[in-house]
Amino acid sequence: MLPPKSSSSAQERKLLRLFRGLDAQARRSLLDFARFLSAREGLAEVAEPVAQEPLGIPRPDQETVVQAIRRLSRNYPMLNRDELLHGSAALMSSHVLQGRPAAEVIDDLEAMFAKAWASYRDSGSESG
Repeated sequence: MLPPKSSSSAQERKLLRLFRGLDAQARRSLLDFARFLSAREGLAEVAEPVAQEPLGIPRPDQETVVQAIRRLSRNYPMLNRDELLHGSAALMSSHVLQGRPAAEVIDDLEAMFAKAWASYRDSGSESG
């Protein structure tokens, strides 16, 4: 007799269990973050000239953490997104899992991107 077919991996089942335990707002945030990570993969394939200065995209009055990450990524196209991923993910987690207010997390994201920009500028790097 064959073992029953598992349609999902252990990680997928764990993610689903965690997802089901979240309230509606946290579920939306988690889905937004998953979309952000998924979109990141496609953006790496685009090879266009990259601005060497921040674009100055203003912060809207009402913004989610995921929208802020997207805005900051567009605002600082010269920065290596992989280097910012860990910090962004940690801040996103503090919002989604620990209930930290979005405005505080966005302030920290902006500071993190500004610090990365200053380091990039001071190093004279062209590749990030």
